[in-house]
Amino acid sequence: MDMGLPHRKQGTGSTHHTAPTPTGHPAVPPQPSAPPAAPDPSAAPLASGVEAGPPPMPSGAPQGGPPLADWLRLPRPQAAPGVWRCGYEQRPPEDPDRTPARQLVSGALISFLMGWLLWSLLWNGYLGSYWQWPLVALTPDSWREAGGNQVLFVWASWIYNGGVFIGLAFFFGRVGRWDELARRVWARLTGQGARRHGGFVPDTAAAPGSAHAPVPPPHLDPVQWPELRAGGAGRAAEVLAGELDAGRMTDVDHARLERAWQTVRARPQRLEAFVESVLAQGAEACAHPSGARDLSVRAARHDLSLRQVRIGRAADSERNPHEYRGAGIALDPSLLGTSALAVGPPGTGKTSRLARPVVESLCLQALAGQAAVIAVSPAGSQFVRDDSFDLVIRLGHPGSTHDLDLYGGTTDPDEAAGMLAEGLVGDLAATLPGGDSRRAATSLAQLIGPFAAVHGRFPTVPELRELLDGGPGALDALREALRAGGQGGQLRELDAFERQSGRAGDIAALLADRIALLDRPAFADFFLPEGSPKAVGRRPFSLRALEHPLRVRVDLPERGHAEASRILARLLLAQFTECAVARGDQSLFACLVLDDAAQTVTPQALRGLQRLRSVHAGVLLTLRALDDVPEPLRGPLLGAVGCRMVCAGVTPWDAERFAEVWGTEWVQTRTVTNRQLVSDEPVTRVLHAVRRLATGKHVTAESVTVRSEQRERWSASDLANELQPEHAVLSVTTVRGERTPPILTKLGE
Repeated sequence: MDMGLPHRKQGTGSTHHTAPTPTGHPAVPPQPSAPPAAPDPSAAPLASGVEAGPPPMPSGAPQGGPPLADWLRLPRPQAAPGVWRCGYEQRPPEDPDRTPARQLVSGALISFLMGWLLWSLLWNGYLGSYWQWPLVALTPDSWREAGGNQVLFVWASWIYNGGVFIGLAFFFGRVGRWDELARRVWARLTGQGARRHGGFVPDTAAAPGSAHAPVPPPHLDPVQWPELRAGGAGRAAEVLAGELDAGRMTDVDHARLERAWQTVRARPQRLEAFVESVLAQGAEACAHPSGARDLSVRAARHDLSLRQVRIGRAADSERNPHEYRGAGIALDPSLLGTSALAVGPPGTGKTSRLARPVVESLCLQALAGQAAVIAVSPAGSQFVRDDSFDLVIRLGHPGSTHDLDLYGGTTDPDEAAGMLAEGLVGDLAATLPGGDSRRAATSLAQLIGPFAAVHGRFPTVPELRELLDGGPGALDALREALRAGGQGGQLRELDAFERQSGRAGDIAALLADRIALLDRPAFADFFLPEGSPKAVGRRPFSLRALEHPLRVRVDLPERGHAEASRILARLLLAQFTECAVARGDQSLFACLVLDDAAQTVTPQALRGLQRLRSVHAGVLLTLRALDDVPEPLRGPLLGAVGCRMVCAGVTPWDAERFAEVWGTEWVQTRTVTNRQLVSDEPVTRVLHAVRRLATGKHVTAESVTVRSEQRERWSASDLANELQPEHAVLSVTTVRGERTPPILTKLGE
């Protein structure tokens, strides 16, 4: 998206396909001549039941950490998929011979006690004076005789005894590995233990007052905008560097201008317009159509330079791969582009610690012109605030300012029928002819097509219900209109629908029952197609607007209309998969976040999910349990998504599915066996008896057997019983096909 630049390419759909902003302007308004006023957090409306989050972030300092210049200069090295890269330092290779800390401390203590005991025996003469014969041999006898120079002998004795002491300390220090223990203690005291053993550096972006990052050379310093200077926009680079140093630029501004510059590189003819916009408006250039430059509240930690959002920290546990232990875990479009699924009972963090941070990150990316996000959740749920979105659609709520296009903004009757059929009866695919909703789509198309040919628009919900009920008046009137208009082809479609009506396996009655759930008084002013008499003054939203950097939230009326909410959730999922694939401009990352996706997964939806990876789009689904998905689709669902998360508290049956999809790995197991030693030698038997008397145990010989075998990465029992609260096990896949093993993660850290 070329936000704010002249000669911008507009969408190809009709006017109602673009998403209006909350003030009613079109999705791409003219560039404002004055900077928009910062939103007042205290005046921002909150949805019912939504708790107020933490206070707004200070301008120019992401997450209240170091200034933007220092934050941009923090190291972000390459890392494994899913690792939070801001300030990350790669963990040293694992040392298989590394001594455990407890064993190291006990060995050092025992060696110290042995050395101290030996020195005490020598010093007090319990072992005789033979150990001092080198001193006697190397010093003259006159130093030890009466009247001799005994002072020199005293000094020589101190030097000799000190040498023996140092020798004993060196010997027992080597035996007890005191040097290794001292290095570990020093590393922990100086704060280097996290870098050496935890796989990460302290996150300076979240620590106020942290040290300044080193300043790189000018051609590598992101603060100096080297790409703009190299690309012929030196004047713009000077202005932006000044804005950044003066604290008038936020991380969202920086990401948005970087995105605009990438557009200029793709279209060099836009260079002059870009430079003029920056010279005139500084950090506010190329603004988002809403004029917003940040969110009023951030509840998560974001790195917009990499488009990452942090969701937790990998446990420093042997269950995790070595390179992930202690590292921050983050998601970004390269992972969400493979779609994601999170399963866990209520209160385990699916919404507050996964869905909400992801939506928040996508809203920030939308402000930077990098993404479009559609967030769907039950009305009244604790989700992202209203003022974080360009528009909020409250279906069934009389105060909603926007409507939802039931037909997805398309003008093709077959495409509209396919999406609507998926929403109406997709959950009953196993009982339908053909095993999916295609037969239902054909029946709907046989009605929608003829109706659109006569009226120039698609039917409203009451009109479609009347046609599906097979009322003679409605069908006869439509037939007469088709004959009068010479629509022979459409007339044959209507005749085909009537021939199927009333036969065994007719799906029209089922469609009529389902559409009746949307033909309720609460929805009387919703789902009005363009051209309908009642649609005057309404502002329908369609997912055809995914080519724009939109931030949209859809509230479903789950409490009063649970079945209708499921229909609408399936409809939105079907429309998203179709519209994301049909986009002409796929440079924006499009994401649908469906909080509580119960009864929305269908065979057609799974086919749609698999197509999203190649069109720069993805879906995030959350479920309370896999029981909300039909049994035949549970395995295919886990196979269709690339990112999988199971939270604490899942049932053993759900855990078994995840354990199966994560598979097995080769591990080395050590089997230790002990057998009692029996000797016929008298001396040996006496020694064994003394040792048994001292230790209380028989003398044994230890035998160690090492073998390789395949074991489950995470067993169903481990997932169901060993996960602690606020923990989850997740695996991610990139759009390039890189996969990670399951990672035990503490959410929210």
